[in-house]
Amino acid sequence: MDLGIRGKKAIVCASSRGLGKGCAMALAEAGCELFLNGRNATALSATASEIRQRFGVKVTEIVGDVADPEVQKALLAACPSPDILVNNNGGPPYRDFRELDRAKILEGVTNNMVAPIELIKAVIDGMAARGFGRIVNITSLSVYTPIPGLDLSSGARAGLTAFLAGVARTVANRNVTINNILPGKLDTDRLRGPHEPGSVEDPAEGAARRARLSAEVPAGRLGTPEEFGQICAFLCSVHAGYMTGQNIPVDGGLYVSAF
Repeated sequence: MDLGIRGKKAIVCASSRGLGKGCAMALAEAGCELFLNGRNATALSATASEIRQRFGVKVTEIVGDVADPEVQKALLAACPSPDILVNNNGGPPYRDFRELDRAKILEGVTNNMVAPIELIKAVIDGMAARGFGRIVNITSLSVYTPIPGLDLSSGARAGLTAFLAGVARTVANRNVTINNILPGKLDTDRLRGPHEPGSVEDPAEGAARRARLSAEVPAGRLGTPEEFGQICAFLCSVHAGYMTGQNIPVDGGLYVSAF
């Protein structure tokens, strides 16, 4: 399917690896010009090079934490008029809520609620004026099914969801949509749990981990960043203009609800 977004400019936050990378790859396949972001310059450069070689699209790299206002400024200076914004950032680590102090709570809320809102504020009016805009926020299935130890992540992302529910309706008539994708158990570094950055998982341990986690999922397997990215790309397409303010679980049926 032609998504109708070839040549569109897309900012994809935290896209050097994992789900952000999956979204960037799918948008590149659709022909978008990409503005990628990540904290690790080496990983970001490798992803950008891979995308250029595979899809032949223009890729600009902005290194840094997207929650940093200076990094946001750099992103928007590189791409002042994006057609697509994919909000993503690393979530707080597993931690009993009793261990959270004010500084940690504010950091989590800034990373997963404030920063996406700041970027949306910066781009939404331009999208509306041009008559096209697609904003996708990567949140978490924990918005629907809270996970003990991820309380801060759940709260910040639920706050973002509620904040944008009304905002989405104010620009729908200008062909600007805001939707959220809620990943469940996808095979990314975060699902591996605590480990050293850049470490390689033992193949046997990795297979055992995937089998253990897959047993909880009706689909019988973990999702992949690649298929997650394709869903993101569709939400960014010309075909999804009548879909806004929605929360889309990508979880293999893990979240059980009839409505």
